[in-house]
Amino acid sequence: MVKHVILWKLKDEYSDAQKEKIKQEIKEGLEGLAGQIPGLIDITVNINPLSSSNADLMLDSVFESEEALKGYSSHPAHVAVANEKVRPFTAVRTCMDYVVE
Repeated sequence: MVKHVILWKLKDEYSDAQKEKIKQEIKEGLEGLAGQIPGLIDITVNINPLSSSNADLMLDSVFESEEALKGYSSHPAHVAVANEKVRPFTAVRTCMDYVVE
């Protein structure tokens, strides 16, 4: 199995209320991919970081294999969510992928 973890920082130009709405829409969009992407085992978006955090939200997902992760990255449903709900609103993206034994 492969874990795919992403941390995002939203753009500073948004108010706190706007950020909450954006985070909720990202969560709904990404978690809505469950059952649509071959090899995607689990997908969760955390939108409630503690005040000690320097990221606004986190994607925590699990794939059957590295090949399944590659398929996810180019899958039309994922690309649509990324282009419509994530990329326009985020300033910083940090990713870590690793094998779960």
